Amino acid sequence: MRSPFLAGAVVVLTTAALAACGSSSDNGTEKAAGAEPAASAGPVAGAPAQGRASAPAGPRASHSSEPPKTPTDELTPATGTFTKKQKEYLVDRVPRGMDPAAVLQTGQETCDRLTYLVKVDRDTATGAVATGEIAAAKPAVAHLCPQHKGLVERASRAYADGTHKGAQLRPGHYRDVTPTKNCGWEITGANGRVLASGSSGDGKRSGITIPEAARAFTSTGCYAWLPEGADG
Repeated sequence: MRSPFLAGAVVVLTTAALAACGSSSDNGTEKAAGAEPAASAGPVAGAPAQGRASAPAGPRASHSSEPPKTPTDELTPATGTFTKKQKEYLVDRVPRGMDPAAVLQTGQETCDRLTYLVKVDRDTATGAVATGEIAAAKPAVAHLCPQHKGLVERASRAYADGTHKGAQLRPGHYRDVTPTKNCGWEITGANGRVLASGSSGDGKRSGITIPEAARAFTSTGCYAWLPEGADG
């Protein structure tokens, strides 16, 4: 009967011999391919090395999948011409093969919507920009309807529902826009200490003050908070 010790020794020696052969074969392949020595480190270095080598292909493929934009000198409508401001708005916005007039129409519709909302309620229009309900308002206003520039600038200093921290905070007075009956807010300072909190069960508008000591401001169901007074 074979001794367990001898059987174990045979297994160890056989494993070592196979590993040595594999290592020798791998090293020879890497040297021929000009691979870096670090790729052969460890008994299973071959598999991870291949995974690492193929990883960068993902981001490059994603980036290259973006449709190329129409060059500026090719931004011409099927009929007529674009004004200088219209063409400035279209720069780097028109995928190649798309009618630039269709992209321009989207920007003009944004301006039309802002104009309508301003007539109804300026704060609501500002809140719609602050929350992103009216998307891409800034470039549209900059080139197509500059009369709304002040509204967009104010919206950039507003707070949509969510949590805002650190550099996102701007001390001052704010009032919510079209709050729901579940509107609630909380302002915290260092170490998460609650500085102020409240809710609006009747759905009426409320005002808050964000102090210098604030470190985070959280709002839910209030839609947006607009700066007031000198801040607005």
